[in-house]
Parts: sequence; structure tokens; C-alpha cells
Amino acid sequence: MLLSRPNGVLSRDDFRQVLWPDGVFVDFDRGITSAINRLREALGDTAENPVFIETVGRRGYRWIAPTHNPEPAMLAAVPAPDEKAASASPERWKWALVLPVLALVFAAWIYRPGYRSAKAGGAAQPPSSSAGSALAHRPANREAEEFYLKGRYYWNKRTPEDLNKAVDSFTQAIVHDPGYAEAYVGLADCYNLLREYTLMPSSEAYPRAFAAAKKAVELDDQSSEAHASLAFVSFHGMWDAAAADREFRRAIELDPNNATAHHWYATYLMCVHRYPESLAEIERAQALDPASKSVLADKGSILFSAGRQQEAITLLKQMEDNEPGFISPHRYLKIIYFQTADYPHYLAESKGEAVLMHDSSALVIADATAKGFAAGGGRGLLEALRLQQQRLYDRGRFSPYLLSETYSVLGNKREALLYLKTAYDQHADGVSQMESNHAFDNLHHEPAFRQLLADVGLPPLP
Repeated sequence: MLLSRPNGVLSRDDFRQVLWPDGVFVDFDRGITSAINRLREALGDTAENPVFIETVGRRGYRWIAPTHNPEPAMLAAVPAPDEKAASASPERWKWALVLPVLALVFAAWIYRPGYRSAKAGGAAQPPSSSAGSALAHRPANREAEEFYLKGRYYWNKRTPEDLNKAVDSFTQAIVHDPGYAEAYVGLADCYNLLREYTLMPSSEAYPRAFAAAKKAVELDDQSSEAHASLAFVSFHGMWDAAAADREFRRAIELDPNNATAHHWYATYLMCVHRYPESLAEIERAQALDPASKSVLADKGSILFSAGRQQEAITLLKQMEDNEPGFISPHRYLKIIYFQTADYPHYLAESKGEAVLMHDSSALVIADATAKGFAAGGGRGLLEALRLQQQRLYDRGRFSPYLLSETYSVLGNKREALLYLKTAYDQHADGVSQMESNHAFDNLHHEPAFRQLLADVGLPPLP
């Protein structure tokens, strides 16, 4: 039932109607709770930090992991129904596709950590947290490892389509081995980026990233990758700068050559105005992973925030020329041009990013701002931008954080602070970066702005 309606909420009554025919009198509530608990156990999932099955308060349950269509080879092994058979039993074809998935779930339960030792008379052992826990990094079977490696391949490409493929691959790795910590790390890393590279709201992405990262650390406390993922979401998603700093340091202590840990620590340090350290960390990340496009793009962003504007633009333009389909250079150049009032280049980058993101709302904004600029120059562009953003925001389709940026650049401090406070109340994405955002430079002396910095846990301005 859950797989048939991914991301849809199924009520307890929905389950009752399917699982028990009319006239059967049993304790439905207890039976449903027991079934959900057993399914979570099979998947290595928890109600507190769900990766697969989410409890929706007073409404029911929802499958939040990606669904996976059967491979062509699997479909070929299932005989296609003829019209007569299909009309006689419309459920048969559906179950022919669902049963292989259920078989994987059952296998995951049978081979979950501790099951075999428990069957043999021994107690289930928790994952080791000693220096010898390298075994915890080893997947239980070849299929899990192959899905994990495929996920990392897609994740590194950083496109909306590839990130969704990566989520699917990491999920399949977990189904094949629920105790595979690195697969949970991969899942967390995907959700940490999906709210940036796709239209997934941060309110959905960050809780899933946090749950997966917490699970990874629980399975293997010696994993540098798990601590790095937890650090990232702790800062950007949970707004816990102290925990983020602690987790980043732990990740680098466990593996000084973890390029991703140095990379993400660099972006965290940029957000808290520690620019010399940030530049040192991004240089270290680049030395460890010189082929990484995302490291190089974030280096451009850090250079701009640190006051080295021309270096940043040169670097990002080179990347844009070499990797025209990579979103980050377009996005960072758009931000730079907006904050430096280079509006012709801003318009070009806005449209380029919107096309790559497949974001129809952003394309509407880009077209409207181009018309505003043609009619009224920079001020006309900003007013057109504000108008379009306000319309989308009023319909619940735009971030108050981005709207506050526009009001601030327009010089309307009152509205800028109002929407920034709304962004804080709604836990909107981007708030953790407001101290390093040059669009808010004119708010630095406002008591309300300084209070918001304190509320988020960011360091005070000088």
C-alpha cells in the first residue's frame, strides 16, 4: 500500500479496509501499529528519524523514500498478462511488479544486523565504535556495494536528474544491507543537496538528511563521512553552529584526507565570517580532490565573500565556459552580479540558472525583470523583481528569505527585516548564510538584524 502511493498519506482506516474484510472484528489499531513497527524493523528504520516510513501526526503514514521501478530484465521475467487475464484479475499485473520489491524487504529483514546471531542463540551486537570498526564500512553483499558506488557516481554529477538517481541507488543499497552506514551517508548527502539543485523544499530535504546522517553515525561512529554529513545538516538545516563545528572537526580528525569534510567546513566557515580559515580549508579540499567541480565553484563563492571579487568572477566564468550544464557557476555569478548591481550579466545568469533548474517560476521572474530593466534601468529591474517575487510569495510559492534580499537591496529596511523574520519563523533555507550575504550589508547596524543573528546562533558582527 505504501509503495503504491509514495509521498501520499495513508490513514489507519485505509489500512483497515485493505487488510481486513468487512465483518472481521479484531483490534485494528494494534494490528496496524504492529505491522508498521515490523516493517520499520525490516528496513532498519525508526519512527523518530524516518528514512522510509514517516508517521504523519493524527493522519496516518507516508512512504518518503524513492520508489524503484523494476529493471527491464526483471520485467522480462514476468509474463505479460493477456487481455482476458487482465480483465479477470486486474490486481495480478500490479502484484507481479510489487512482489520482487516485497521480496527485497523480506530479505532485508532476514539479513538485518543481529538476526543471524540471534537465531544462533547469541544476542545482537551493536556496531563497534572502536578503531577496528573498518568492518562497519564493508557492505554485507556485492549488490549493496554496487548500488552505493552507482549512487556516488550520480551524486558527483550534481544535476537534478542525477541527484534523484543517486537517492534511488542509495536507497537500494540500504534495502540490500540495512546496516550499511555509508549508504545512509550517501542518502543524507543527496538530501543535503536536493533542496539546492532541485525544487525539493528544504523543509522536506533537511529532516530526511538529518535522519539519514544520524543513522549513519549510529551505525558507525568512526565514519568521517557520516560526521561530515551530520555537520552539514546540523548547520544549514538545524541552525546549530556549535554542533556543526564539533562534527566537522570530528570528521577531519577521523580522516584528515576527507575532501568533502574540508569542502563543507570551508563553506560553514564562510557563513560565520571566518574567511582566512575558510580559504585555507577550500584550498585543502581542492588539493585532495582537484577534479571536483563543486569544490572549485564554492571556492569562487568564498573568494567573493572574502572581498576578492574579480578572482571569483574569473574563476566562475572559466567554469561556466568549460561546464555550461553545471548549475553552481551560473547561480554564484547571478548572486555576485545582483549584489554588485551588474544587471545585464545578472539577467543572463538568472535565465541560465532557471533553464538548468527546469524552474518555470524562475523563468517568469527572469522575463519580467528583463522587461523591467529595459523600461526603467536598475530600479525598474528591482521593482519588477520584487513584484513577481511578492506575487509568488503570496501564493505560497516563494521564499521569504529571497524576498527580504530584494527589499534590502531596494533600501526598504523595514520590509527586509519583516520578511527575514518570517524566513526565520518558517525555518527557510538560506537564513544560516545571512551574515555573509552582502545583500544585507545595509542591515548590519539594525538591532533586529543583530538579534536574528543571535537567534540563529551566528557570531555577532563587530
